[in-house]
Amino acid sequence: MPEPDLSPRRRHLVLAICCMSLLIVSLDNTVLNVALPTMAKEFDTSISGMQWTIDAYTLVLASLLMLAGSTADRVGRRRVFRTGLVVFTLGSVLCSLAPNLESLVAFRTVQAVGGSMLNPVAMSIITNTFTEPRERARAIGVWGGVVGISMAAGPLVGGLLVEAVGWRAIFWVNLPVGLAALLLTTRYVPESRAPKPRRPDPVGQLLVMVLLGSLTYAIIEAPAVGWTAPLTLTFAALALAALAGLLLYEPRREEPLIDLRFFRSAPFSGATVIAICAFASLGGFLFLSTLYLQDVRGLDALHAGLWMLPMAAMTLVCAPLSGRLVGARGPRLPLLVAGVAMTVSGVLLAAFEAENENGTRFLAYVLFGIGFGVVNAPITNTAVAGMPRAQAGVAAAVASTSRQIGQTLGVAVIGAVLASGVTRSYAADFTEASRPAWWIITACGTAVLAIGLLTSGPWARATAHRTARRLTPNPEEQPRTANSG
Repeated sequence: MPEPDLSPRRRHLVLAICCMSLLIVSLDNTVLNVALPTMAKEFDTSISGMQWTIDAYTLVLASLLMLAGSTADRVGRRRVFRTGLVVFTLGSVLCSLAPNLESLVAFRTVQAVGGSMLNPVAMSIITNTFTEPRERARAIGVWGGVVGISMAAGPLVGGLLVEAVGWRAIFWVNLPVGLAALLLTTRYVPESRAPKPRRPDPVGQLLVMVLLGSLTYAIIEAPAVGWTAPLTLTFAALALAALAGLLLYEPRREEPLIDLRFFRSAPFSGATVIAICAFASLGGFLFLSTLYLQDVRGLDALHAGLWMLPMAAMTLVCAPLSGRLVGARGPRLPLLVAGVAMTVSGVLLAAFEAENENGTRFLAYVLFGIGFGVVNAPITNTAVAGMPRAQAGVAAAVASTSRQIGQTLGVAVIGAVLASGVTRSYAADFTEASRPAWWIITACGTAVLAIGLLTSGPWARATAHRTARRLTPNPEEQPRTANSG
């Protein structure tokens, strides 16, 4: 189905509608982090229980994003987007009514099923609406800025709702936004499909779900049952078997769920790994900070949210600036700034015990916000630039999947490291137990810096051009690439 020629005003309205979906999905995670200690007390759960309230959502989201992207390319992006809004809003209602931890985790998976139809499909709509590379980069910068808005609003909104009403109210904020986005999508977003969409790949989809689910379960439950326990080793082996199955099965399919040829492009592969590292840092950072501020320092949810504000505010400021910078200069400089800022922030918290000094902690939070705000736009732009427009949904879904995999692993690994270090009292052991976790976050920032340098130079751009030629045999159908700097 050809894309309709939309006026500039209509294109920006479509962008705003797509950003509304990102807002409720991103806000849901930042709001929930602030509410974790309150929920843990009500449900009398451990660190692993808190991990599952987050990872049940991000895990299912990561497992289904690529399926949602390819399905939207096939049956219609607006149709899948509207379905996602309905399911996500329904899941939010169910979460607000959850009577116990098990129900909450189950209802979070319902939310995730809806969320999987929102972000990658919205990004696909954006990349097919804004076809000029510089204009697309700016639109992606706005998209990244919404992440900053959700981070800035999330802790404050969450803190206010938890203190004034209770943690169940954090899911209510999704209802008006979700319903408004649904009505506006029906009225203003045109339907679109890929000219040659790919066929379903149920085997590949199952292998992805087994891989992510087994790996996450092994990491989260290992501190309780033992890292060498039969249960842990069984799920680790299952994850390895699923990974091997993907690597062997997917290249044999004419239309695979994951087109491994994409990864011959160094910028695309780099964007995937950078997304995993950056969002693992974010997941771990929010998880550790929330538990420390409320359970160790004794702050209420609102004041803990206020302490998160410097990080969120810098993300809000830097994300749109990063989008403009990517459009004008390419992704290299933003990636370097992001890597340095996130690394220094991690070092302050790991080596200088910044959490115990208000001024140093403030600086660490500001630096992390700068790094995370700057990193989002180059990830998305590099992932979709150079790829055929017909496969925009799949390319965007891989980038979104990488983000969710990173956040899932960040919470799982950081939580497992923290739980393994607690031997006496949770509050008494927290500072020392969290030290290795902060070093892991530092390593993720260093990886962003190193991989950003490696995958944004002339050699990397050459691999992207070769990959584009392989993916689009007809030279007249070659995609236009954004400025790579």
